Formats: sequence, C-alpha cells, structure tokens
Amino acid sequence: MFINPGFELIEQIGGGGFSRVFRAVNAADHRVAACKLVLTTKETTETSRKMLDKEMRIHAALKHSNVLEFFNAIIVEITSKQVYVPGTYMLLEFAAGGDLFDKIVPDMGIGEDVAHVYFTQLVSGMEYIHSQGVCHRDLKPENLLLDAAGALKITDFGLSSVYKLKETGKTRLLTERCGSLPYVAPEVILCLNSESPYQAEPIDIWGMGVILFTLLAGNTPWDEPTKKSPEFRRYLSGDILKEAPWNRLDQDVLSLIVGLLNIDPSRRMTIPDIIQHPWYQRASFIAAQGVGVLAEHLTQPLRTVGDFDIAAPEVPMYTDADGDQVMQSAHQTQFTQSLLLFSQTQNGRRYTPHLTRFYCSIPPHDLMPLIQQSLEDLGITFKLKPQDQSPSAPDVIRLRIGGYDRRKEMFKGWVDVERYAYNNVECSFCIMQRDQGNPISWRQLWKALVMSPKVDPHVLRKR
Repeated sequence: MFINPGFELIEQIGGGGFSRVFRAVNAADHRVAACKLVLTTKETTETSRKMLDKEMRIHAALKHSNVLEFFNAIIVEITSKQVYVPGTYMLLEFAAGGDLFDKIVPDMGIGEDVAHVYFTQLVSGMEYIHSQGVCHRDLKPENLLLDAAGALKITDFGLSSVYKLKETGKTRLLTERCGSLPYVAPEVILCLNSESPYQAEPIDIWGMGVILFTLLAGNTPWDEPTKKSPEFRRYLSGDILKEAPWNRLDQDVLSLIVGLLNIDPSRRMTIPDIIQHPWYQRASFIAAQGVGVLAEHLTQPLRTVGDFDIAAPEVPMYTDADGDQVMQSAHQTQFTQSLLLFSQTQNGRRYTPHLTRFYCSIPPHDLMPLIQQSLEDLGITFKLKPQDQSPSAPDVIRLRIGGYDRRKEMFKGWVDVERYAYNNVECSFCIMQRDQGNPISWRQLWKALVMSPKVDPHVLRKR
C-alpha cells in the first residue's frame, strides 16, 4: 500500500490493540520512515477521534532533536475500505535504533555512563516539551526510541495535554488519571480517588525518575506507587534505600533519583534543579567518542550475560535484494550495525528493531511444538495463528502469546518462526515481538524460552 507522499508500507515492525507500526520506504527519494496506523472501525467513537486529532496536533508542533519527528498524516474513512484499510496513517521519523529499553539486561541495567548519556537527552527533550506548554503524561520505556545515530527520541503523545499558554505563561491544573502504573506519579492515582487536580510538570519529573532508576537497576522500583506495593511502602519509610539495588547506586545519582521521586510534588525537583545537579553536570566520556563507542557500551551488559551471543550468532548472510539496498542506505549506520538489528531469513534481509530473537538448528515445524511446550511449562497462554496460504505470503509460523509478569503486569505479543538455511541445513529464525507490557519483562520471557530444556539444545550461539 502507498501513502502520501510516495511512501510504501513494507513490513509491520510493531503495534498493539488498535494500532500498527510499519516501516515505510520512499524508493525514489531513498527515504525510510515509520507509519503508525490507528485503525478506524464502526465502534470508533467521536471522543476517540478527537483524542487522536489532539495527539497529532501536539506532536506535529514539537520540533526538537530528542523528540521523534511527526511528518504528516492522512485519514482513510470506512467508506474506502474496499481499497484501503480504514484508519489514520501517521508518517513519523524512523527510529532505526529501536527501543532503548530492549537493550536493558533485567536486574542489571545499562551502566551508569550510558544511563547518563540517555538521561541528559531525556531531560533536554522534556525541557523543550514543557517550554511549549505540553505535559507528556506517559513517560515509560516503550516511548523512548533511538535513531540511527543512537540519539534518544521521545514519542507517543496520545495522553499529552497542553497545560500552559506560551504567550502568557498561564498554567492550569490537570485532572485526568492516565499513564502506566509503574511510572505514574502518586498524586495522579490520588486524583482518581479524590478528584483532586494535580500540577502538570511534576508528574513528568516523577516518570523521569522511575526511568533513570530503571536504566541503572534493570527494573522499575515498584509495580505501583501506592501502599498496595511492598516496595513502595519501604520507599516511604526509607528502608528500601538500604536494600539492593538501591544500596548499590552511587550517592550522587541516588540523591538525584530521590529528588525526582519526592512524594510531595511541590518539593519534587524541577528541570532547572536537575540541570544543576552534580551527577547531571558530570562530564561524559562516551558522548564525544562517536556512535560506535556508544553502541559498544550500550550492548556491553548484553554481552556480559551472553544475550548478545544468542541474538547475534555467527550465521552466514545472504546477498541483499535491490530493494533492501535502498533501505540500507537510509538507516544502516555504524550504530545500527553494531546493534545488529538486521537479520537474514529465507525471505531475505529483515529489519528487526529489537534483540529478542534467536536462531535454531532445526526447521520451523520441528521447533514450534518445542516452543509451545516450553511456553506451557512457563505458564504462558498461546494460540497458533493460521498461516497465510497466498503465494506471495512469507512462510512464517505465528504464535499469539500472553500472560502476566512477576509484578502482575499483563504482556501480549507474538512469536514468529521463519525458515533459515544454515550450512545447507533447514534451520529456524525466531523473533519475539511485544505488543503490550514491560519490555524488561519481555526480555526475561525471551531468555526463559531460550534457556528452556526443550529449546536450549537447538539454539545457535556465537562461538
């Protein structure tokens, strides 16, 4: 399918319940973009349409190096369903580096130096967004992407709100309860119970604090900021600061995190406070050494635990088709090469914007029953999707999976298995694509599946 101006949707690279994300290519201009399709059905309400329109208006107005760029959008109504899939097609900057949190090793993090690089970029982006009178209200891992040079990009303004008039500086309080529980500020939950309005900027600051902790520790500090959470109760008492991983944090960064996660929004740090903090002000030796060095440091924890050897084993590469050469020139950089986001399958070169993947030495129809048995042993529900029998369809076996992580947060996604030829033997390439849930929990599930007794003997690893 083609969308204005001259982009063709090539392959789906993400998505959830009512939205899908595609890689879109303009072959004539050698340009690559992302296309987010929000589906329109007979059940789509006028309220949903207005919310989507607000998201696009806000996102389109934001222009900053750490905000994913919004190019344009077209709307296809249900009356055109015989020709196109009805929905809103948003053309966005292509984040060739994928999801930042896809690179985090659970319970390990990405290291303090790399966390410093990305936290300073997050602050820069949020300082700009607030200067435009916009509150994001949904800062979380899934909404932090990386471009082809490894720069952080804030995205998804579906829950954002304008709280300040730029012309006068006049602000308003917000009342809607929104956001994801592990990242939401406590006063937003209080708003649900008491209908008390809350200030806009402090809730984004809180989300930034949870993100910084997660970058350093490899998990969120709690499942929700209420007294239902044992971890949050210990945070309120101060006892948790004596426990791992809190007690492993450097005192400088710990003081910053505690300031960001102040329970009282009126005493919570502001962005000017953050910028003046000693940990923020420290020199970064990584930032000045180029994208290759950044990628090396970002993936070092993955290599330490062996995950990189599974996601990127030494397997032979096929020669690219002409169409893939266009895509390479647009987004294959030293950074993305270092992250090895590109894989080879029987269907040619494939872009995979995540590292939750593995290769196996047995064919797909032998591997899939082992995956199903392993998922059953792990308590994960699954359903095999009927294969597309059309001649042009890729030979992919798809499994829809779902469950709950240890924090009781729901996750959903896909397990795709394709044929892969290795040393003239029919093998398998498997990629796990998350639609919903904590990306760190998804990495834990990927590792559990790879290490399961039935699958592990067949997994190819770097020698």
